[in-house]
Amino acid sequence: MKIGMLNIRLAQREKGLLNILCLGAHSDDIEIGCGGTILQLQKRNENLVFYWVVFSANEKRKKEAHASAREFLSEAKKSTVVTKNFKDGYFPYFGAEIKEYFETLKKAFSPDLIVTHTRHDLHQDHRLLSELTWNTFRDHMILEYEIAKYDGDLGSPNLFVHLDEDVCRKKANLIRTIFRTQAGNHWFSEEIFLSLLRLRGIESNAPTGYAEAFYSRKAVLG
Repeated sequence: MKIGMLNIRLAQREKGLLNILCLGAHSDDIEIGCGGTILQLQKRNENLVFYWVVFSANEKRKKEAHASAREFLSEAKKSTVVTKNFKDGYFPYFGAEIKEYFETLKKAFSPDLIVTHTRHDLHQDHRLLSELTWNTFRDHMILEYEIAKYDGDLGSPNLFVHLDEDVCRKKANLIRTIFRTQAGNHWFSEEIFLSLLRLRGIESNAPTGYAEAFYSRKAVLG
């Protein structure tokens, strides 16, 4: 990972394992926001443990979520995939129930790294998950991913993960072929997914030309 011109590496546990908690409001959010990073990390580390939670998925989207997770986590040491059925678009009205699940989640998994939505995302479901992530996990490395959409809420990220081109194309292809329920949306295309990766690659001077971007509010170097 790269902040400016400073490269940093994630610390691992004593047994060499790295526990990563992935949080997404909807069944394709994690993949769109940080799917490339997840694939890239597995190329370089065979000791990754994932806990992958999708908070809103009807039956069709639940099947897509599990099919996608199998592909994106195929090289993981271990993975747990959970899908919930909180009503899409109504998360703030179910805040107490979602917060209760976060408390259960905190006891079920001890992450070294958490990836979640960014707090300035204009989608209410995304924004609530970001808030509850920070409320629940107060002593963890949290990276907030971005999702391009109609609202036009992309900002200026401060942390970049450089990606190999084959990883980017795999990410875009998997999203397009698995999440067929989204095919009719104007924002759903490989071109759009790759364009943002290319833009962030330019901003972070990625050797391959591609990168995923995150917001890191707090980080400790040591």
